[in-house]
Amino acid sequence: MNRWTIRVALGPAALAVLAAGPLSAQDTTRAQPVPTAAAAGAAPVTITLEQALEQARKHSPTYLQTLNDAGPARWQVRNAYGQLLPSASVSAGLGYTGSGNATFGGTTFSQSSPSYNSDYSISLQYQLDGAVLSGPGRAKALQRATEADIANAGAQLKYAITNQYLQTLQAAAQVEVAHQQVQRNEDFLALANARYRVGQATLIDVRQAEVTKGTGEVALLRAVQAQNEAKLELLRLMGVTPPAAVDQLQLTDSFAVVAPGLELEQLLQLASEQNPELRALRARESAAGANLTAAKSEYLPRLSMQAGWQGYTQQFTNEQLLLDQQYQAARGQMLNCEFQNAIIQRLTSPLPYENGGMIGNCNSYAGLTSDGSALEQSVADGIRSRNSVFPFHYTRQPFQASLTLSLPIFTGFGRQLRVSQARVQQEDAAEGVRARALQVRTDVQARWLGLQTAYRAIGVQQTSRDAAREQLRLAQDRYRLGSGTALELADAQNAVARAEGDYVSAVYDYHKALAALEAAVGRPLR
Repeated sequence: MNRWTIRVALGPAALAVLAAGPLSAQDTTRAQPVPTAAAAGAAPVTITLEQALEQARKHSPTYLQTLNDAGPARWQVRNAYGQLLPSASVSAGLGYTGSGNATFGGTTFSQSSPSYNSDYSISLQYQLDGAVLSGPGRAKALQRATEADIANAGAQLKYAITNQYLQTLQAAAQVEVAHQQVQRNEDFLALANARYRVGQATLIDVRQAEVTKGTGEVALLRAVQAQNEAKLELLRLMGVTPPAAVDQLQLTDSFAVVAPGLELEQLLQLASEQNPELRALRARESAAGANLTAAKSEYLPRLSMQAGWQGYTQQFTNEQLLLDQQYQAARGQMLNCEFQNAIIQRLTSPLPYENGGMIGNCNSYAGLTSDGSALEQSVADGIRSRNSVFPFHYTRQPFQASLTLSLPIFTGFGRQLRVSQARVQQEDAAEGVRARALQVRTDVQARWLGLQTAYRAIGVQQTSRDAAREQLRLAQDRYRLGSGTALELADAQNAVARAEGDYVSAVYDYHKALAALEAAVGRPLR
């Protein structure tokens, strides 16, 4: 897989790295690494701390869930500015209406022919009030709070990965300690057998050595299991599946043990300014203040404006019905024309108009043919043309616009309630910041003291380890010379194993204490 570095050579043993620290002594009892699939020929996959952090930022589900909040926060700011601009909408529709009677509001409408209809509408709306004016500031405050939450999640992810990386290195070092104990136990068993063969030891010594060897082998198996579990937990926190068999994964970073030279007051000042969780809470307090401003803005008047354009079409499917209706209307107009002509003819002379205002051809006047049996072709064609409008030959409606200014007088104490709730939220956020600041101060002081203790514990454990090794050397010499017992030698071997394990724990307790202090301060201290 391309995101992992493949190395053929085995990396340095974890305990050898620790021996390079200022307080470490040369380890003269080092044994070979525990045989694994990697040591047997398979190329190990090495993981550095930086690689682990990089993969975690790309794949950790918990971190990515927080990171996903950045997109909506950016769009919320854009939306807040967009509210300061008019909104526009366009709609269009098609419809069909059958023939028959319809009743609306107590009035019956009759439609003798089915029809198709279409319409469109273009509208502009604009609304300006306190909430719109305060929207950009509130959205920006929420975006800053979201960014602070993401930074805090990133800091927590870094601490979790670093701590688990150290935990895995510690488990690997404990495996080497257990392997060294197994090697000593094998040497003890070989020595007991040799002395038994020459008659200088009893079978009890041999059995004691065998029991000691078996106990050490079980401890080694458990140490290997703990190491594998630590690797798997590291990969889980990173959000990835194992790139190879778990026994082929090796962690290669080393961490030096140096005397802590950090000033407590300086650390407290840095933590007050840079602790990611504290900064996130301060951003949330600022957002709560913006919400309070928005709630107070409800007392301002509201301006609303609206403008729109509309159009429609209606096309009847039965054109003959339209022609018949027009023919009947034309017949009525022709008969009325003839009636008016008859009246004019009965008037006495002189008539005020030429021909007395009579219409010469009432059929032509009404749009009928000369014999009055049908509509003129041009009139019929005009009716068909005016009916053929579906779907896009719209009839426009008059332009409409309105402007409204409103000022709520009484809202059932709703505004007072929202202002009170927003104020309480801001006060709670401020108290949360103060509480977290006190907690951060306490954490920094406690972890600073813990770092001093862990550093001094390394020196104590190193002295104990050296004493246990010297005790083991003396017990081995006594047993070879026949003046010591097998039980005495077994006790000495167990004591040196405990001392070496305690020394490894002390070293990594120091590194984990430093990582915890960095997490509390909010910045690297190495």
